[in-house]
Amino acid sequence: MLETTHPVLDAALAGQRPSHADALALSEEHDLHPLLSAAAELRDRGHRNIVSYSKKVFIPLTHLCRDVCHYCTFARPPIPGQRAYMTPEEVLEIARAGAAQGCKEALFTLGDKPELRYKVARRELDEMGYASTIAYLTAMAKLVFEETGLLPHANPGVMTRDEIAALREVTISQGIMLESVTDRLHQKGQVHYGSPDKHPAPRLKTMRDAGELQVPFTSGILIGIGETRRERIESFLALRDLNDEFGHIQEIIVQNFRAKPGTKMEHAPEPDLDDLLWSIAVARVVFGPEMNIQAPPNLSYEDYPKLVQAGLNDWGGVSPVTPDHVNPEAPWPHLEELREHTAECGKVLTERLAVYPEYALDSARWQAPTMATAVIRAVDGDGFARTDSWSPGDAETPPPAADIPKKLDPSRSINTSTAAVRDVLSRAEAGADLSEADLILLFQARGDDYHLVCEAADRIRKQVNGDTVSYVVNRNINYTNICYFRCQFCAFAKGKMSESLRGTPYDLGLDEIQRRAVEAWERGATEVCMQGGIHPEYTGQTYINIVRAVKDVLPAMHIHAFSPLEVSQGAETLGIPVPEFLRQLKEAGLGTLPGTAAEILDDEVRTTLCPDKLTTQEWLDVVEAAHNVGFRTTSTVMYGHIDRARNWARHLIRLRELQKRTGGITEFVPLPFVHMEAPIYLKGKARQGPTFREAVLMHAVARLGLHPYIGNVQVSWVKMGVEGVKACLSAGVNDLGGTLMNESISRAAGAEFGQELPPEEMERTIRLMNRTPRQRTTQYEASPEERQIASFNAFELAPIVLTTVKKYERKATPTGV
Repeated sequence: MLETTHPVLDAALAGQRPSHADALALSEEHDLHPLLSAAAELRDRGHRNIVSYSKKVFIPLTHLCRDVCHYCTFARPPIPGQRAYMTPEEVLEIARAGAAQGCKEALFTLGDKPELRYKVARRELDEMGYASTIAYLTAMAKLVFEETGLLPHANPGVMTRDEIAALREVTISQGIMLESVTDRLHQKGQVHYGSPDKHPAPRLKTMRDAGELQVPFTSGILIGIGETRRERIESFLALRDLNDEFGHIQEIIVQNFRAKPGTKMEHAPEPDLDDLLWSIAVARVVFGPEMNIQAPPNLSYEDYPKLVQAGLNDWGGVSPVTPDHVNPEAPWPHLEELREHTAECGKVLTERLAVYPEYALDSARWQAPTMATAVIRAVDGDGFARTDSWSPGDAETPPPAADIPKKLDPSRSINTSTAAVRDVLSRAEAGADLSEADLILLFQARGDDYHLVCEAADRIRKQVNGDTVSYVVNRNINYTNICYFRCQFCAFAKGKMSESLRGTPYDLGLDEIQRRAVEAWERGATEVCMQGGIHPEYTGQTYINIVRAVKDVLPAMHIHAFSPLEVSQGAETLGIPVPEFLRQLKEAGLGTLPGTAAEILDDEVRTTLCPDKLTTQEWLDVVEAAHNVGFRTTSTVMYGHIDRARNWARHLIRLRELQKRTGGITEFVPLPFVHMEAPIYLKGKARQGPTFREAVLMHAVARLGLHPYIGNVQVSWVKMGVEGVKACLSAGVNDLGGTLMNESISRAAGAEFGQELPPEEMERTIRLMNRTPRQRTTQYEASPEERQIASFNAFELAPIVLTTVKKYERKATPTGV
């Protein structure tokens, strides 16, 4: 651990937040080096190698203000012939331009209560039908959100509790700069003389009300306006005390005064770079590792990259469309320039929303319902902005080029990788069991760390599997879509109790199951994979009969069937223990079991995602029982909905520990959530599947976290598409799964990649990646030659027959009910 010669800094580095007295003592600390070193170390602990920003559009709703701050050029008196407020059309014109450029935040900035000073403002509000400037702001925020999808953030100054509550319904965050906690700056001759809204008491009251209303809030200080360093720290402490009480202050902005022509302070000295660095570093020490500390890059000229060394982790809002209307003389840096300079500091520029990740991931608490849905759909699993439009099952949108795994040049001059990730990768390649914290770190990898994770996974793949990529010729037979469970992610199940509202309930007869199996055999299949909904009339004997029906006509066909949930239900309906039911299935001819219905093996997620399904332990118990009676199983994860990296890590660890006990798992299959028709997504409660980066990482981290116990990692072409398959083949994957012939479950959820990937296409894709294709059986043995011959140039499938069951159709809900 870094150590300095300063007791307050050393205590902070040891995890002890400075007391008020200790924090104030930092005002006498003039040695910048230990302060910067401590602040940078604390920042890295809380934010790793990430420096965030928000891509925004700046909407100056009005330049009128009743205050007369001596440094401000934003506020202007009325100009004859010009409107006091932007019109709705003008607001939308800016917002639409921002949306077209990929902005996600609409930042509303405006003067404070101009209607209390200017008749023109009062008259214009009356003409438009609004009681106050903030009432008009509320309406414009709602308009922008509904018309453009941009997520509003409002900085309207001092507000009443009711005004904050009204804005909460149409914004995702709000803010007010404290600027300074001292009343001294309101004395005659000081910067805030004549500015009633800049008194600290009403500003702190606004923030307190926001905390009670659970509004994510931004605040900060303005340095160089006549305050002392001790007063800056007093301001930080006032904000820290508020945040300790409510937890709602999401960022601390340290903004440096810039002298502007035409103001009373146009000749005032500006704080120098060292003074700004000191202030940022002290903010980091006072608030600790987790707080978001921001400084605007456009106010530091070409010196802004140096601010990273002081402990900031955020650049604030940057607009590709509008100027900084508060500091018009200071243009925003170009985003690519900002990205490059951030990388030169060893950090990865990462886009966020106006609301920071920790608040975005807890939207049920911090957002009004409508805004919560918008936030959830706009973020990734870490709570940062979703920056690409790719989603699992979408055949129209290509993967983002930046997230295609690539080999890094070890001699590169710009390096954003971290020692922590490199250490975990080294231990993983040595065969060490990774901890939950290790796996979370890998799942959150970005920039160079992301590519290093993929490289390490690929090296293990090559060590374990060589350059052979396998696949199996099989047919999916989903014998019923009738189900009485209410899984929130499932668009396949139909029936009166299911969550999905569309589609016809069906229940295949044994003759149709046999017909499909025979047809699959004639097309070269070695396996039928059979699963279905949990039909209320099915018993364990039903499953036994399905197995026997296939074996009666195809003794050599391998039957891979029945999830742990079906096994559990089958045993329960027969009134026998799970191991006994498994033995009966084995005697009937069942070959192996799919490790599906796992979803996320963490009850933190399962209680919401699939509350009536097996618990985590029940699922593990069924699979372990299967292994103990001689079955082998696959294992899966279904991710990218309401889950997070910690849930994925726990899932992998539970599978790893099971495999260490039994050795019965043949492969691990990541199944990214397909959102389009999923009930939980349509209800506004889930993300739109993992991002492409997260999907590739799931395969790579699984390879690292399950090594050396599970040797095969499979990619789902149905969900990832051919381009996604190629990417995953560079990130630890060695298997492409089955050709399927019929695929119903992902297709019901909205996946568009088809129902079959024939051997010809499988092998073409594999060879494009300079790998050697290998047709295998379910248990990874070589497929017999005669099966391989039959699988190529196979005849077209006959139309499928669905035996509909009308009594399980859901009746339309009467109007008004």
